Amino acid sequence: MDIEQVDVAGLPDDFTDVADRVLLDVREDDEWDEGHVRGALHIPLGDVPARFEEIDQDCELLVICRTSGRSFRLMQYLAMRGVDGTVVSGGMVAWQAAGKPVETGSGQSS
Repeated sequence: MDIEQVDVAGLPDDFTDVADRVLLDVREDDEWDEGHVRGALHIPLGDVPARFEEIDQDCELLVICRTSGRSFRLMQYLAMRGVDGTVVSGGMVAWQAAGKPVETGSGQSS
């Protein structure tokens, strides 16, 4: 299964006003609180099946985690259900290494 990836450099710093794409952060609550992308949707990986309806299917789906492992697992799961999406290569580690801004605290948490 070939899963598409995108480099953090090609993404906006803030997804708050991005209408055509959803950045889904699948990390746990404590990881989210330590730093996340502003405007991202937070649903921990284990909660995605039960909360799938919260993800706007009319938008391009981008998935981010710490380093990409959980993102790939989720995309494999979603692909079996006919849902397309893209993994953010390197996850939040790559995001922060690129000097992109992060927001801390619970924000729009699960």
